[in-house]
Amino acid sequence: MQQLIHARRLADRPARISSRARSTRPPVPHAAVGVGAVLFSDQGVLLGRHRRGTLELPGGTVEPGESFQETAVRELREETGLTARPDDVTLLGTLADHVGDVLRITIAALVHAWQGQPDTQPDESVGDWAWYPLDQLPDGLFVCSAQILTAWRPHLPIDHTPAHFTPFASGTAPSSAASNRGA
Repeated sequence: MQQLIHARRLADRPARISSRARSTRPPVPHAAVGVGAVLFSDQGVLLGRHRRGTLELPGGTVEPGESFQETAVRELREETGLTARPDDVTLLGTLADHVGDVLRITIAALVHAWQGQPDTQPDESVGDWAWYPLDQLPDGLFVCSAQILTAWRPHLPIDHTPAHFTPFASGTAPSSAASNRGA
């Protein structure tokens, strides 16, 4: 009888579900998450030369607690000296591919407004920034940059390693990689 009374009382309240970590050890890294930013002007698209020789869009790794838009703005400032606001960034979608055993997730972003002129920044691995017309894109694009450019403009004649592209539905792009961090 006691169990029946207890069960009836619980049925009137919403069930609470708890969660816990499977382990106290941090997970083994097996994914990399980054953002690549497309800046397009009447001069073309902005690309820089990496010290290893590839041409790249501004971008880089998402830092803990940082939104994808914040990553695009930070990397833009660090690599090119250009400034923008997170509100100036539209997320286009997610690209996924593998490099060895690592799942690479790249968020394609379009920066609508920025201030300044691109310039090589000290201690950065990418520099010599230049604007390239879309009909005169050079060979030697970094794979992630090529994937982002063809996700943005599918008609571009760029050969690259395939990636799975999932576009964000208009107005539904996540605003933060850690949007529930305060919950």
